[in-house]
Amino acid sequence: MYKATCHPVHVFGDNIDTDVIIPARYLSRSEPEYLASYCMVDIDPEFAERVSKNDVIVAGSNFGCGSSREHAPIAIKAAGIRCVIAKSFARIFHRNAINIGLTVIEADTSALQVKSGDSVKINWELGVIVNKTSGIQIPFDAPPAFIENIISAGGLLPYVTLEKEAMTEDVR
Repeated sequence: MYKATCHPVHVFGDNIDTDVIIPARYLSRSEPEYLASYCMVDIDPEFAERVSKNDVIVAGSNFGCGSSREHAPIAIKAAGIRCVIAKSFARIFHRNAINIGLTVIEADTSALQVKSGDSVKINWELGVIVNKTSGIQIPFDAPPAFIENIISAGGLLPYVTLEKEAMTEDVR
Protein backbone atom coordinates (compact mmCIF):
# COMPACT_ATOMS: atom_id res chain seq x y z
CA MET A 1 0.00 0.00 0.00
CA TYR A 2 2.67 2.51 1.06
CA LYS A 3 5.92 2.55 2.96
CA ALA A 4 5.95 2.22 6.72
CA THR A 5 6.57 5.82 7.71
CA CYS A 6 5.61 7.85 10.76
CA HIS A 7 2.51 10.02 10.67
CA PRO A 8 1.20 12.63 13.14
CA VAL A 9 -2.15 11.69 14.68
CA HIS A 10 -5.44 13.51 15.24
CA VAL A 11 -7.66 11.65 17.72
CA PHE A 12 -11.45 11.59 17.76
CA GLY A 13 -13.86 9.49 19.81
CA ASP A 14 -16.79 7.22 19.06
CA ASN A 15 -19.76 7.92 16.79
CA ILE A 16 -18.15 10.65 14.69
CA ASP A 17 -20.91 11.16 12.15
CA THR A 18 -20.72 12.61 8.67
CA ASP A 19 -22.40 15.84 9.85
CA VAL A 20 -19.50 16.33 12.26
CA ILE A 21 -16.91 15.49 9.60
CA ILE A 22 -18.43 18.05 7.20
CA PRO A 23 -21.46 19.96 8.53
CA ALA A 24 -24.43 20.15 6.16
CA ARG A 25 -24.31 23.95 6.08
CA TYR A 26 -21.10 23.67 4.00
CA LEU A 27 -22.54 21.34 1.37
CA SER A 28 -23.65 24.06 -1.02
CA ARG A 29 -20.34 23.48 -2.81
CA SER A 30 -18.57 20.20 -3.53
CA GLU A 31 -14.98 21.14 -4.42
CA PRO A 32 -12.62 19.02 -2.30
CA GLU A 33 -10.48 22.00 -1.18
CA TYR A 34 -13.57 23.88 0.00
CA LEU A 35 -14.85 20.84 1.93
CA ALA A 36 -11.40 20.34 3.47
CA SER A 37 -11.42 23.86 4.89
CA TYR A 38 -14.48 22.96 7.01
CA CYS A 39 -13.53 19.39 7.90
CA MET A 40 -14.24 18.69 11.61
CA VAL A 41 -14.94 22.39 12.21
CA ASP A 42 -17.68 21.81 14.81
CA ILE A 43 -15.57 19.58 17.09
CA ASP A 44 -12.10 20.93 16.30
CA PRO A 45 -12.26 24.44 14.77
CA GLU A 46 -8.49 24.51 14.05
CA PHE A 47 -8.34 21.04 12.48
CA ALA A 48 -8.14 22.28 8.88
CA GLU A 49 -5.28 24.64 9.72
CA ARG A 50 -3.40 22.11 11.86
CA VAL A 51 -3.60 19.02 9.65
CA SER A 52 -0.68 18.33 7.34
CA LYS A 53 -0.36 16.12 4.31
CA ASN A 54 -0.14 12.44 5.27
CA ASP A 55 -1.47 12.87 8.82
CA VAL A 56 -3.64 10.11 10.29
CA ILE A 57 -6.97 10.19 12.09
CA VAL A 58 -7.40 7.67 14.91
CA ALA A 59 -10.95 7.24 16.17
CA GLY A 60 -13.19 4.96 18.18
CA SER A 61 -16.21 2.95 17.12
CA ASN A 62 -18.73 3.75 14.40
CA PHE A 63 -16.66 6.36 12.56
CA GLY A 64 -18.58 7.93 9.67
CA CYS A 65 -22.06 7.05 10.85
CA GLY A 66 -24.98 9.18 9.70
CA SER A 67 -25.72 10.13 6.13
CA SER A 68 -24.36 8.30 3.13
CA ARG A 69 -22.90 11.35 1.42
CA GLU A 70 -19.47 10.97 -0.12
CA HIS A 71 -18.55 14.51 1.00
CA ALA A 72 -17.24 13.28 4.37
CA PRO A 73 -14.38 11.08 3.11
CA ILE A 74 -13.67 13.62 0.36
CA ALA A 75 -13.25 16.37 2.99
CA ILE A 76 -10.95 14.17 5.07
CA LYS A 77 -8.76 13.17 2.13
CA ALA A 78 -8.61 16.72 0.73
CA ALA A 79 -7.58 18.02 4.17
CA GLY A 80 -4.43 15.90 3.84
CA ILE A 81 -5.34 12.84 5.90
CA ARG A 82 -3.62 9.76 4.53
CA CYS A 83 -5.44 7.16 6.58
CA VAL A 84 -8.28 6.81 9.08
CA ILE A 85 -7.79 4.13 11.73
CA ALA A 86 -10.90 3.34 13.76
CA LYS A 87 -12.26 0.58 15.93
CA SER A 88 -15.15 0.30 13.47
CA PHE A 89 -16.64 2.22 10.55
CA ALA A 90 -20.14 2.79 9.32
CA ARG A 91 -20.36 0.53 6.26
CA ILE A 92 -21.34 3.23 3.76
CA PHE A 93 -18.55 5.54 4.98
CA HIS A 94 -16.07 2.66 4.68
CA ARG A 95 -17.14 1.97 1.10
CA ASN A 96 -17.21 5.66 0.15
CA ALA A 97 -13.69 6.08 1.56
CA ILE A 98 -12.37 3.25 -0.58
CA ASN A 99 -14.26 4.57 -3.61
CA ILE A 100 -12.48 7.94 -3.37
CA GLY A 101 -9.07 6.43 -2.48
CA LEU A 102 -8.91 7.13 1.26
CA THR A 103 -7.21 4.38 3.25
CA VAL A 104 -9.26 3.04 6.17
CA ILE A 105 -8.06 0.51 8.74
CA GLU A 106 -10.14 -1.24 11.38
CA ALA A 107 -8.12 -1.93 14.53
CA ASP A 108 -8.48 -1.85 18.30
CA THR A 109 -7.64 1.84 18.64
CA SER A 110 -8.29 1.88 22.40
CA ALA A 111 -5.36 -0.53 22.86
CA LEU A 112 -3.11 1.83 20.87
CA GLN A 113 -3.48 4.47 23.61
CA VAL A 114 -2.73 7.28 21.19
CA LYS A 115 -3.24 10.99 21.89
CA SER A 116 -3.44 13.87 19.42
CA GLY A 117 0.10 14.88 18.59
CA ASP A 118 1.49 11.35 18.95
CA SER A 119 2.99 9.70 15.92
CA VAL A 120 2.07 6.30 14.47
CA LYS A 121 3.83 4.00 12.08
CA ILE A 122 1.75 1.68 9.92
CA ASN A 123 3.64 -1.42 8.82
CA TRP A 124 1.64 -3.05 6.03
CA GLU A 125 3.88 -6.09 5.62
CA LEU A 126 3.61 -7.03 9.30
CA GLY A 127 0.05 -5.79 9.79
CA VAL A 128 1.08 -3.68 12.78
CA ILE A 129 0.38 -0.12 13.89
CA VAL A 130 2.95 1.30 16.31
CA ASN A 131 2.36 4.28 18.57
CA LYS A 132 5.86 5.74 18.18
CA THR A 133 5.34 7.97 21.23
CA SER A 134 4.57 5.13 23.68
CA GLY A 135 5.90 2.09 21.81
CA ILE A 136 2.54 0.30 22.00
CA GLN A 137 1.80 -1.92 18.99
CA ILE A 138 -1.50 -3.31 17.76
CA PRO A 139 -2.25 -5.71 14.90
CA PHE A 140 -4.58 -5.05 11.98
CA ASP A 141 -5.74 -7.01 8.99
CA ALA A 142 -4.43 -5.49 5.79
CA PRO A 143 -7.11 -4.98 3.15
CA PRO A 144 -7.35 -7.48 0.30
CA ALA A 145 -5.21 -6.82 -2.76
CA PHE A 146 -8.09 -5.51 -4.88
CA ILE A 147 -8.88 -2.85 -2.23
CA GLU A 148 -5.20 -1.88 -2.09
CA ASN A 149 -5.27 -1.55 -5.89
CA ILE A 150 -8.33 0.71 -5.78
CA ILE A 151 -6.76 2.96 -3.14
CA SER A 152 -3.39 3.02 -4.91
CA ALA A 153 -5.12 4.09 -8.12
CA GLY A 154 -6.73 7.01 -6.29
CA GLY A 155 -10.21 5.54 -6.01
CA LEU A 156 -12.69 3.34 -7.81
CA LEU A 157 -13.15 5.45 -10.96
CA PRO A 158 -9.40 5.83 -11.65
CA TYR A 159 -8.98 2.10 -10.93
CA VAL A 160 -11.70 1.13 -13.41
CA THR A 161 -10.17 3.45 -16.01
CA LEU A 162 -6.75 1.83 -15.54
CA GLU A 163 -8.23 -1.66 -15.72
CA LYS A 164 -10.15 -0.77 -18.89
CA GLU A 165 -6.99 0.64 -20.49
CA ALA A 166 -5.05 -2.50 -19.54
CA MET A 167 -7.76 -4.72 -21.04
CA THR A 168 -7.74 -2.64 -24.23
CA GLU A 169 -3.96 -3.03 -24.48
CA ASP A 170 -4.26 -6.81 -23.99
CA VAL A 171 -6.74 -7.05 -26.84
CA ARG A 172 -4.44 -5.24 -29.27
